Amino acid sequence: MTTTQTTTDEINLSDPQYYLSRELSWLEFNNRVLREALDPRTPLLERLKFLGIFSANLDEFFMVRVAALKQQVEAKVSKLSADGRSPQDQLDVICQRLRPMVTEQHQHFEREIRPLLANHKIHILEYVDLNQEERLYLQRYFEEQIFPVLTPLAVDPGHPFPYISNLSLNLAVVVKDPDTEEEFFARVKVPKVLPRFVSLPAAERSSETAFLFISLEQVIAHNLEFLFPGMNIQEYHPFRITRNADLEVEEDEADDLMLAIEQELRKRRFGGSVVRMEIQAAMPIPVQQMLREELSLAESDVYEVEGLLSLGDLMSFMALPLPELKDPPWTPVVPPRFRRLSEPHVEHSKVDSDEGEDIFALIRQRDWLLHHPYQSFAATVQRFITQAAHDPAVLAIKMTLYRTSGDSPIVNALIAAAENGKQVAALVELKARFDEENNIHWARKLEKAGVHVVYGLVGLKTHTKVAMVVRREEDRMRRYVHIGTGNYNPKTARIYTDLGLLTCREELGADLTDLFNYLTGYSRQRSYRKLLVAPVNMRERMISLIRREIEHCRNGQTGRIVAKMNSLVDPQIIATLYEASGAGVQIDLIVRGMCCLRPGLPGVSENIRVISIVGRFLEHSRIYYFNNRGQEEVYTGSADWMPRNLNRRVEAIVPVEEPEIVKDLEEVLGIMLADNRQAWDLQPDGSYIQRRPTEEGNEQSAQKILMENAMQ
Repeated sequence: MTTTQTTTDEINLSDPQYYLSRELSWLEFNNRVLREALDPRTPLLERLKFLGIFSANLDEFFMVRVAALKQQVEAKVSKLSADGRSPQDQLDVICQRLRPMVTEQHQHFEREIRPLLANHKIHILEYVDLNQEERLYLQRYFEEQIFPVLTPLAVDPGHPFPYISNLSLNLAVVVKDPDTEEEFFARVKVPKVLPRFVSLPAAERSSETAFLFISLEQVIAHNLEFLFPGMNIQEYHPFRITRNADLEVEEDEADDLMLAIEQELRKRRFGGSVVRMEIQAAMPIPVQQMLREELSLAESDVYEVEGLLSLGDLMSFMALPLPELKDPPWTPVVPPRFRRLSEPHVEHSKVDSDEGEDIFALIRQRDWLLHHPYQSFAATVQRFITQAAHDPAVLAIKMTLYRTSGDSPIVNALIAAAENGKQVAALVELKARFDEENNIHWARKLEKAGVHVVYGLVGLKTHTKVAMVVRREEDRMRRYVHIGTGNYNPKTARIYTDLGLLTCREELGADLTDLFNYLTGYSRQRSYRKLLVAPVNMRERMISLIRREIEHCRNGQTGRIVAKMNSLVDPQIIATLYEASGAGVQIDLIVRGMCCLRPGLPGVSENIRVISIVGRFLEHSRIYYFNNRGQEEVYTGSADWMPRNLNRRVEAIVPVEEPEIVKDLEEVLGIMLADNRQAWDLQPDGSYIQRRPTEEGNEQSAQKILMENAMQ
């Protein structure tokens, strides 16, 4: 690798030309998700899943990002983005880039995926394809299962246009009174409480047909006469809307944060302004115009598609018992040393040490790096908390909860710990977007059990993933800690790649004690022994680590940075990386999602390379490597290089000090940089090019290699 040294001293590194659009970069990430659906190498049902993920991602993008930009336009905000665009400019370029992607998604599903599904005996039928027996079956199903749930809503002078809930699928129905020849408009909501795709008995057809489905809206549409008896059904057209769903909580003015968020959640259910309407291309102009006027939408807010709406519902097909059409099943591996651990003896609220070694003895021997989902979350992190809950030597447990599952064994363990008389403190982040309601539920349940529940800091989201167990051992207190990149959520731990460090290093225990005091009490802690903590010292430390590599290069040494994260958006970090590139520092970035840095610009970033990996697991871990003249330093934790992580969230990143673990993390980075199956190279113009094996049989999938390594 040739090191190129240039000078950036005379370049204005804040110039918009050196930054990519955050919004367009996110759309490019979602485009990479779409490519997985279009890639014939991806198993068929997994392709359906990626089509669904693409749609679900877009829903959130409109509810949050597009909605925020529309609010800025309405408020006449004139501030430009880092890439030099006004809010309206950003909305315009989003629309321009997104429309062909949505068209491609729907056309691919209708023209390629549906025929491929049919070849594998999975038929998503149109009503015209049904035989008489099937139509009678669906009529009975409609009368018994669907009709009682439906509520047709008329629109006329006596019935104002009905409220239409966020992300709801609806039918716009035009009926005619046969006596007066007068036409009326009505709206019928397709109920979410029923399956989107109705299963038909395959026995009516060839014995070779395995699975028959029809969309719920078609069943409703072809039985509208039951909803409008005595009227003639003139036409019906499905449509779907998306509303602004971000919460606006004035924390400084809220006496009770939980109550304030609950009030905002009620507003979300009723919804903010409509920001998008999806329709089928066949909807007549007069019906479109009427809906647009009633919903206060511009023409640019309407997305016409071919075929089915709401393709996010396609993910339900992953439940079909067809393993040959899915990725090979993966069972996370229990690390060898953890297999010999004793089970917590819950009934007697103690650890039965006769059965084997306990997890605390294991941590006293050395630090442990955990890599999920390659290694089991249940047998490591979950066991750590569960064993602590039932160990009589444990006096206290403290942890943060950002997103957890609906039947969380972690939360249940905290409740058991409180019931066993231990001091338990849980910081539950009520402002975790779209998990607010779930977190309120768990916060109340924890409080009822006697857990000290804290809801976070005013003006900051607590995003850090940390846990601490305080244990009495031979007349001394020892602190055991877990510092990770992922949520304490057993479900996402099976599909997100995350790292965690289990250790009992004294300085880290002291740092976490200070951090929890910062989170639960009154503290202006400004320094930590080892941890990088946002918004306290993380930005400053990250900048200094990059600058140290710059100094090495300027002093005739080599400089090297490798960083893996979800998103890279922060302008100050990007400008410092440009400065490092100009000094000759070799920089490799693995950024799954948004990246506003432009690599490969002559005189600015020719020493920077950026890849993104999109595969069966969602890349969620963060690793920061600095060569430091061979005295390598590696960090891991919860923060990305984004303004929100560095300025507006509580985050923690930990230095990895065990030499063996440092080598493990370097190996992970090397495997990812060599990926030629799911890796995409970012180009200077913001586009991505997918890597391809140069030779037959030379495919290297980082996620597949890491699965294989975990089994060794």
